[in-house]
Amino acid sequence: MTDCAAVRVAVVADTPLQRHILQQLLVKQGYQVVLNSAPQHLDRSALEHCATDLWLYETVSSNDTLCPSLEYFLAEPSAPVLFGEGAAPALGTEDYPRWERSLLKKIVQLTGHITPAATVVPVLDQPLPTANRLRSIELPQYFHKHPVDNTQPAQQVWLLAASMGGPQAVKTFLDVLPQGLPLGFIYAQHIDAAFEGHLPQAVGRHSQWSVRLLAEHPFVRAGEVVIAPIQQELTFAHDHSLLMRDKPWSGPYQPSIEQMMRNLAQHYGAACGVIVFSGMGDDGSCAASYVQQQGAQIWTQSADSCACSSMPDSVRAVAGSVFSGNPEELAYELVQYLLHNTHKQHDAQERKVQ
Repeated sequence: MTDCAAVRVAVVADTPLQRHILQQLLVKQGYQVVLNSAPQHLDRSALEHCATDLWLYETVSSNDTLCPSLEYFLAEPSAPVLFGEGAAPALGTEDYPRWERSLLKKIVQLTGHITPAATVVPVLDQPLPTANRLRSIELPQYFHKHPVDNTQPAQQVWLLAASMGGPQAVKTFLDVLPQGLPLGFIYAQHIDAAFEGHLPQAVGRHSQWSVRLLAEHPFVRAGEVVIAPIQQELTFAHDHSLLMRDKPWSGPYQPSIEQMMRNLAQHYGAACGVIVFSGMGDDGSCAASYVQQQGAQIWTQSADSCACSSMPDSVRAVAGSVFSGNPEELAYELVQYLLHNTHKQHDAQERKVQ
């Protein structure tokens, strides 16, 4: 394998067999395994000081105590994290080569740009900005003077769509976004269902925004972020209430960003928008044009700020993007966009009265 000796991989798995199989596979392909540990043996300091270009995280247990630093993997890793790729099938079975090819393909996608020269002083080893260093955007005075009713369904709902590297990007976006804006969010994140319950705390713990699971309330209210369910399709009733359908998402991704975009745009029309953050694959690209036809906005995270840019790249290639920037720039632009649109609506209402 060309130049992959410099690529460092850290393995975290809760079974000795999985750790052994991943170690053997990675070494055989020429990767440098810099850590191979059970999650319960790692504390936050060990995670932060591990010099790696990629994390492989695999657990078959739903026991929350196995990894007290799971929030680190979800929101503040020093390198991209591959979550829940599945336990390796038995060697010699038909499924094993397929599993191996799929895993190696993703590893190459995430580390193919790394060369020995580039990893002498790897950028990924530098401390990433944390919530404590991020400065929240100031809420415009107009919204102070015209506060929204956050007990009622939000009249405008945007989708935060993400996959690989998404939790960290979405967390940064929410950390700087001020409370008091006239909208709510649905957050669709490709991740194993075992991690779904950890997302609200991992992504929202430093934010002014409330991040919650769907079961806690039937509506998206202004000032909050609702996690799209991973195993069942989410849609809307005529009164804006959220409906979890008794069937899984269509297509290969869970949740399906493609379907979530269509359901959102069909219900809200121009009163919604989509921000596509870091991610692997092309989920959402086919629905982007439909969303635009309904009068809604499509924004994307810039490629240079993504852990993996293939998902926003594919949306840009198919349908374009009204605005593209890093998570902080996306947050700032959203505040300005909402302020401009609210002023326009206010002026139009005043002209009607006159």
